[in-house]
Amino acid sequence: MTDTTHANRADAATPEPRETGKSSNRNSASRDLVTTNGRTSIADHVVAKIAGMAAREVGGVHQMGGGASRAFGAVRDRIPGSTATSTAARGVTVEVGERQAAVDIQLVVEYGVSIPDLAGAVRRNVITGVERMTGLEVTEVNITVDDIHLPDDDAADNGDGSGAEPRVQ
Repeated sequence: MTDTTHANRADAATPEPRETGKSSNRNSASRDLVTTNGRTSIADHVVAKIAGMAAREVGGVHQMGGGASRAFGAVRDRIPGSTATSTAARGVTVEVGERQAAVDIQLVVEYGVSIPDLAGAVRRNVITGVERMTGLEVTEVNITVDDIHLPDDDAADNGDGSGAEPRVQ
């Protein structure tokens, strides 16, 4: 997969998930998690990482997580040797059962992107990714748009945070 810049993401009128070139086969007998030969358990954090990566693949998603999640994550990322939750799962909570999973996602979107279209694309990509990789049926993907990233935000973040001329010299 290729990486796109944040500046080009806002230009897309309708976000689409990236193609992986693989089709899902949900009905395959080899994908059963509970069989007569044993049971396969998938941890919540594994499903959360898959869902987080799938959501990030959609153009128009600037960041994952709510304000507090992003703030704590930024502090945690600066601590040497920190083994806390991966940034892949930031902004994602899941409930995983034996055969099903439910996903809740918090997003920051790029300015100019249609939020309903983005939510639909994220939902499709998350369902496809989780079902393909885990064999779990995704019952729902709830999306909360926590903030919107404005083009001016990048310029303000590079300076002293104000983005304006200093008031005093």
